[in-house]
Amino acid sequence: MSECPMTLLGKKMLEDELATLIRVDREQIKQAIAEARDLGALKETAEDAAAKERQSIIEGRILDVQSKLARARVIDVSTVSHMEKVVFGATVTIYDHQKDSTHTYQIVGEDEAMSDPNKISFTSPLGKALIGKEEGDEVVVKAPKGDLVYDVKELRYR
Repeated sequence: MSECPMTLLGKKMLEDELATLIRVDREQIKQAIAEARDLGALKETAEDAAAKERQSIIEGRILDVQSKLARARVIDVSTVSHMEKVVFGATVTIYDHQKDSTHTYQIVGEDEAMSDPNKISFTSPLGKALIGKEEGDEVVVKAPKGDLVYDVKELRYR
C-alpha cells in the first residue's frame, strides 16, 4: 500500500468530503431508496435503480477517500525549510514559451489539484517534470502535440 502525499489543506478537504458523504449523501440515498421501494411495491422501478446506482457511487467514493486518508502522508508546507529545488508543496511560477505567458501553480496531491486551477498534481506530466528543478531551469514536458517548454521563474514555499 503506497503513501498518499497531501498538504494539510488537502487532508482537511478529504476529511470534510468524507463527513458529507457519510452524514448527508449516504442518509439522503437511504431515504431515496426507501421512497422508491414504496412507489414500486414488489417490482424494481426506474427510481429504485437510479437510487441504487447513486448509492454505489457514494459508497465507492467513501471507500476511496477512507483509503487515501489511511495512507496519508501529510506535508506541512509551512515547515519546509527554504529549498533550492521544487518538491511537493512548492509554489512555482513558470513561463510558458508556447503561450508567451506566466503561470503560478502549487504542486499538491491529486484530489487537491482537482479543486483549484492554480494547483497541479505531483503526478501530472507538468508536476512530474517540475519536481527537482531549480529557479532558472528549463522544463520540457512531452505531449501528444509535441514538446511543451517552460522556464522556472520563481520558487517559494508558503
